[in-house]
Amino acid sequence: MKISGNIVDVLNERIYSGVIEVSEGKIKSITEDNNKYDHYIIPGFIDSHIHIESSMLAPSEFSRAALQHGTIAVVADPHEIANVLGVNGVKFMIEDAERSALKFYFSAPSCVPATKFETAGATIGPKEIEALFQEYPQIRHLGEMMNVPGVLNSDPDIKNKLDIAKKYNKQIDGHAPGMKKTELKKYMNAGISTDHESISKEEALKKLDLGMNVQIREGSAAQNFNELILAGAMYPDKTMLCTDDLHPDDLVNGHINILIKRGLEFGINIIKLLRMASVNPIKHYNLDIGLLQKDDPADFLLVNSLKDLNVQRSYINGKCVYRKSIPISFKKKVETPNIFKCHEKEIFDFHVEDPYKELPVIQVHDKQLYTSRSQKLIKKDRHNLISDTERDILKIAVINRYENKTPAVAFIHGFGLKSGAIASSVAHDSHNIVCVGVKEEDMRDAVNLIIKSKGGISIVSENEGISELLPLPIAGLMSNKNYKWVAETYANLDKLAKDLGSPLSAPFMTLSFMSLLVIPEIKLSDKGLFDGNNFSFIK
Repeated sequence: MKISGNIVDVLNERIYSGVIEVSEGKIKSITEDNNKYDHYIIPGFIDSHIHIESSMLAPSEFSRAALQHGTIAVVADPHEIANVLGVNGVKFMIEDAERSALKFYFSAPSCVPATKFETAGATIGPKEIEALFQEYPQIRHLGEMMNVPGVLNSDPDIKNKLDIAKKYNKQIDGHAPGMKKTELKKYMNAGISTDHESISKEEALKKLDLGMNVQIREGSAAQNFNELILAGAMYPDKTMLCTDDLHPDDLVNGHINILIKRGLEFGINIIKLLRMASVNPIKHYNLDIGLLQKDDPADFLLVNSLKDLNVQRSYINGKCVYRKSIPISFKKKVETPNIFKCHEKEIFDFHVEDPYKELPVIQVHDKQLYTSRSQKLIKKDRHNLISDTERDILKIAVINRYENKTPAVAFIHGFGLKSGAIASSVAHDSHNIVCVGVKEEDMRDAVNLIIKSKGGISIVSENEGISELLPLPIAGLMSNKNYKWVAETYANLDKLAKDLGSPLSAPFMTLSFMSLLVIPEIKLSDKGLFDGNNFSFIK
């Protein structure tokens, strides 16, 4: 097979017209010519850090959406499903990914459970991590090390995991939001080489100056691209592009291709952007992906221009896996491994009988994962503290899905609902059920919809006659249906939440991070309010 066009050689920083000859999945030869072409041949795009589970799609179905945007590979951390199903969840992701042409590379999750301050469904220790490295060549690194105190204080279990990764020459991903320089140096000296949690140019430059690889993140909830891309232009050999968490309605509209086009709008050279999107993750994680060099795997895209980047065809190992306007086939039904042991809840489960005093309130920030803490007087109805829509102080609850326990209930500011409740079994990192609502009746009904279906996201408003659910039967995290249906259903739920008053860009994505204890400043687990700065419960 021969393919001709304007070839973009990122490694040698040149663009020339020529012909690529492909044989047995590899580039046999590249011959320059003097012809004029109206299309370009470029390396395929790579998401350097993503949790596939956040797309609410199984890997095989995720690939159908991603391939059309020029994504040919992802570096995925399966710690979401691992917190539910343990090693069996990781194996499910690997086995389902094999049904797709897209190249999936995975991590061995480092923090399962993420912390000891929440209830998860499984544990992955050093022994399991070593077994994963030994059994699966697709596992190229140790997943993001979120237990920062464990690293800094040389916790024996954490040190053992880090040492195993080094033993097998695996990279170690980091998770270092807002760390001081002295702590960051110690964190990096433990062997941690990347971070995707920077939210400002200054923070990214601090890490880059110390030699850390920075992943520029633009997902559905955390959107840091505009702040970080100019730092990336200053360090094009040390930065990569990633989404981290991307909901299905965003995925259908674009992936890494959108980030490259936005980088062009900042005036950044296409060669630098393609280095971030292709070369750097390939080299950092030692991926089996070609870069348009002789004897490389024949992995590349045909695009209409270096401005629009409209993908005409995608090739992986010499096979055309996507052709514009031709749908990608779906092979067989996806399995639905899961665990759900909690019982349906009652109205009184969401009551709060604290005395009338100031209580800690979670303050959310749109498009960010971090939260702030404030103290507020909470509205009271007899013995029960209740939501206050005038001040946008609503109830939030986290319900243990692995055991039948009483929900943890607190208060939150920023969701803006005027009526109703929203709930989700996608609740990082342990994926208990999280719910925000105005009335206890709606919170109960939203949560019970999820319990009955053993996973999903829901919205209920008795006043508005709304009761909708997107079922997520795979570990309570992913659907087993077509990506277009999932995207449309999710988009409808998102619209309904905004119709009920939420000003957030992605209400359900933001909701899913309100139990993520490893991101400061204040979060809620199934065991209670948590201080992310001091890594302890709030009394």
